[in-house]
Amino acid sequence: MAEPFSVRVTVRGYETDVQGHLNQAVYLNYAEHARWSLLQAAGASQAQLVGRGVGPVTLETTIRYRRELLAGDEVDVTCVFEWGSGKTFRILQEIRKTDGTVAAEINAVCGLLNLTERKLLADPGKVFGELAEDPGHFGF
Repeated sequence: MAEPFSVRVTVRGYETDVQGHLNQAVYLNYAEHARWSLLQAAGASQAQLVGRGVGPVTLETTIRYRRELLAGDEVDVTCVFEWGSGKTFRILQEIRKTDGTVAAEINAVCGLLNLTERKLLADPGKVFGELAEDPGHFGF
C-alpha cells in the first residue's frame, strides 16, 4: 500500500487556547485543509465539482485527541479515502508530529451531494474518479 496523502502544517499561536494547546475546533480545519489539498493534488478542483453540480458533504466526524499540540509544532495531516458500496464513504485522517507521535485521529463519514436535488449521489467514487486527473489519490 502506498503512503497516505499528507500535508504539513505549523501550529500558529493564534490557534491555541488559554492552556497553550491547539484549540479543539482547529483540528477540523487541519483535516479539511488536507482533504481539499488531496482533491487539488488529484486534479479535482472545487470549480469542477460545482460545474458538475455536486459538492462533498460531511455527515459525521469523530476526533480522538491523543497528544497535545502547541504553537510552533509542525504536524503532518494525512488523508485516506475508504470506499464502500453505498452513498457514503469514509475519510480517515491522522495528525502526526514530525517525530511520528499521533496527536489526533479523525474519522469522517462523507457523501457527494447533488446540489440541485439536495440528495446524496449513489456512487460518489465514480464521480471523483471521472473528475480526477490522478484518481490514485482517492485509493482507486
